Amino acid sequence: MPQTEQYDVIILGAGAAGLMAALTTGQRGQKVLVVDHADKAGKKILISGGGRCNFTNIHTTPERFLSSNRHFMKSALSRYTPQDFLQMVQAHGIAWHEKTLGQLFCDGSAREILAMLLDECNRGGVKFALGQGITRVSHDGKYTVHFGGRQAQAPALVVATGGPSIPKMGASGFAFDLARQFGLKVVEPRPALVPFTLGPDEIMFRNLSGVATDVIASLGKVSFREAALFTHKGLSGPAILQISSYWRPGQTIHLNFLPDLPPDWLIERKKDAPRKGLKSALAAHLPERLATALAERIGLATALGITPDKRLHDISAHLAKWPFTPTGTEGFAKAEVTVGGVSTDGLSSRTMEAKQQPGLYFIGESVDVTGWLGGYNFQWAWASGFAAAEAITSA
Repeated sequence: MPQTEQYDVIILGAGAAGLMAALTTGQRGQKVLVVDHADKAGKKILISGGGRCNFTNIHTTPERFLSSNRHFMKSALSRYTPQDFLQMVQAHGIAWHEKTLGQLFCDGSAREILAMLLDECNRGGVKFALGQGITRVSHDGKYTVHFGGRQAQAPALVVATGGPSIPKMGASGFAFDLARQFGLKVVEPRPALVPFTLGPDEIMFRNLSGVATDVIASLGKVSFREAALFTHKGLSGPAILQISSYWRPGQTIHLNFLPDLPPDWLIERKKDAPRKGLKSALAAHLPERLATALAERIGLATALGITPDKRLHDISAHLAKWPFTPTGTEGFAKAEVTVGGVSTDGLSSRTMEAKQQPGLYFIGESVDVTGWLGGYNFQWAWASGFAAAEAITSA
């Protein structure tokens, strides 16, 4: 039987949240071990933001997160802000820029962010056990983790293994199984920030694969204005990914294809160009292939000048609220994150510690907190990792 290694903190998962918890606890004098079944740390960090890592968003507020408890994330987000992370980035001399909507990216590569986090871990003397599958976790006064023929023990265990999104990167529901083992509830996980699939009735739109346009995507009271992209399977693009986090099977989403035009713009167009048809009017504002497809679906055969104003008003209204009822999504394989996770009911919002299981912490994507697209989920990883580390080191 292998000798049991002793640590102050064991962190399961070497992603964004786990690395933040590790570097913070390590630099505060704790003896820290990070265990991950992946052979390298931060694999999802490296593919984020098209390889440039959208590492935070300066507009981070609790309202831009989904959770069964919409207040849960307030404490952690208020105590570790985008500016706090940006200070670390700047201290390492990493060049960055604001893209759109408050999204901050590296000028160079996501590798710079990962190198920064690993350097900070090294400063804190953090030990890593990578490429080591975890076979068992138990608790008898301390937490004992069995992995790769080794076993380690610590009074504090931080679970940062994420959710099941992007399984090809090694993602799994491990955190949820562990939560249940220790008596915590799990909010049913589902894919988020994920493309939609469309059925046979929308085959015309699938033929537009590769066409993108600026829209307002809406579902109930929630709406996002960004690009929508038609794919060979259905709909994608930032606006679609955003609204997908709120969507449930059977619900209809609506797209406003002409968000900058007034409600009766077609009636005005009729006055200016009475001999023009609908396709021509649409092509002045939309990609030609999309204009053609929409005009064909609407089926207005007459010139605008001889079309009644009411008909033009109805067409304008339809273009501003075009319904799509997805058949589903492309699932966890294409989802950027997971909605749902370890229930916040069983966790302290200040410390991320399990209320009924002292010394056990859940952070990052494993928790039922999901941010919008655009750096919000990274900020939750940094903030929740810091909150747990702060609690552990001040205990």
